Amino acid sequence: MSNMIPSPILDSLVLTHPSWHDTLQAGLRAVAQADAAYLSALADDAFLPNGGRLFAAFSQPLDAVRYVLVGEGPYPRADSATGYCFMDGAVGELWSSAGLSKPVNRATSLRNFIKMLLVADGRLPVEKTSGAALAPVAADALVAGSGVIQTLAELQHNLHRHGFLLLNATLAYRPHVLPAKEAKAWLPFVEVVLQALMQRSGELPTLVLWGKIAERLAAMPVATRFPQAVSEHPYNLSFIGNGTMQALFGSLALLQRAK
Repeated sequence: MSNMIPSPILDSLVLTHPSWHDTLQAGLRAVAQADAAYLSALADDAFLPNGGRLFAAFSQPLDAVRYVLVGEGPYPRADSATGYCFMDGAVGELWSSAGLSKPVNRATSLRNFIKMLLVADGRLPVEKTSGAALAPVAADALVAGSGVIQTLAELQHNLHRHGFLLLNATLAYRPHVLPAKEAKAWLPFVEVVLQALMQRSGELPTLVLWGKIAERLAAMPVATRFPQAVSEHPYNLSFIGNGTMQALFGSLALLQRAK
């Protein structure tokens, strides 16, 4: 093992699927070769996600990946940053009697993503996605036997079973480091990950790129080989009506419990 990679960073590989180990170690060596000081500085600093979850997204087996969903970076709150793109650990239940639950409403990107799914499913008109319009939709979802998922954990399970690798362009968050600068340091790592996916047998996964930092990956030479679906970040209200995202997610029935 190369001594370029600090032990606290290597220790985070324990939560990853074994099929990724060689690739992730190669990716970390690429980061160290591009900037010899970066990983040591990160290991000596406080960053999110904590609890050894830096590479948690790679619990999804390499051969299971059909989509690579790339967000911008971890949530800036310890209870929210899980190591999975977009999965806010502070959220449990999705619904309330008034519409979406309070934790979902506080998680702007997640709220808009669920609204987009409801529009794509035909449960909600795109011009009416406010709380008043959501109340009857939520009431139907909360009925016993509705078949609608009730928790964020179920949504993450559905994303995984459809082959989503829930990756952030910036794997770590530190409040004193600009996200764009942090993301630049991880570019060599992401490139190695994409190379590994390209070398598999079978179809290439689709890159789903959300937001300006993630969109920068689109021009990487290896990324141009992949099918791509690009959109604004879900914290923008316009994401709810994004036709590309509705077409991509509409057929996946992510709000339905797996049978």
